[in-house]
Amino acid sequence: MKRSLSLLLALLLVLLCGCTRPETLRVAMSPDFAPMEFVDASKKGQDRFVGFDVSLAEYLAQGLGMELELVPMSLQACQDAVAEGTVDLSISGFSWMPDRAARFNLSDPYHAGDNSARQVLVTTDDKSGSFGTAVNLRSCRIGVQTASLQEWLVHEQLPGAKAVPFDDIDSGVALLKSGDLDALALAEGNADALICADDMLCKTSFCFELTEVLMDNLILLQKGNDELTESVNALLRNAAEAGYYEQWYAEALEMAGVGVEIHYDDEGNIATEGT
Repeated sequence: MKRSLSLLLALLLVLLCGCTRPETLRVAMSPDFAPMEFVDASKKGQDRFVGFDVSLAEYLAQGLGMELELVPMSLQACQDAVAEGTVDLSISGFSWMPDRAARFNLSDPYHAGDNSARQVLVTTDDKSGSFGTAVNLRSCRIGVQTASLQEWLVHEQLPGAKAVPFDDIDSGVALLKSGDLDALALAEGNADALICADDMLCKTSFCFELTEVLMDNLILLQKGNDELTESVNALLRNAAEAGYYEQWYAEALEMAGVGVEIHYDDEGNIATEGT
């Protein structure tokens, strides 16, 4: 009898411990987008992912009382994973777009420094003076990351240009430097990080026209997941009031000077390494 009671108490203890174990917040991220999310090759495991959105993900997980698991994949795959429910949400430098508004629950906007306040074109030094206006860009080959705001902007504002999709930004830079592209469409913060690391690159004088809704970032959640969306929005408000955005962006800019961007395929495997 005593032995049976001991076994029962042990089983109850195991069950209670299991109930108090934090759940995991799975966050999809495309870590090829300094200073928002990228890889520090000097670190290992989950610690190798750094940047503004990583700091934000850590803050959300802590606020929700959950363990954080960052799941690296391409930008397109991030969005598909949220829609399919294989991750809880995606934080990857997302801006508002019509199809995202229809497909997902969108968080309230958050301001990541000046990263997305301007959307620009990057080219090589030898072509730096060639793309000042939309007229100059007719028939040009503009590299755009698949499923990105930049892809939408090129189609909307540069109808004469040829939008050439690529999966990750390292691949886009390689195509530009090989002469297969004339320019890359990028958020200015990302452009500045790339130019800082590569003296062959420079910004053109062209900027896309942006409405206010396009100047901030937001988080993608599964359509109908209103409870998690409300919790995330409450934490975003707290982070803004505490001044964390400015702190995280300054830290991300500093880290971007030593970070290494690495391309992940849709299964989270390293496909190619950047420089």
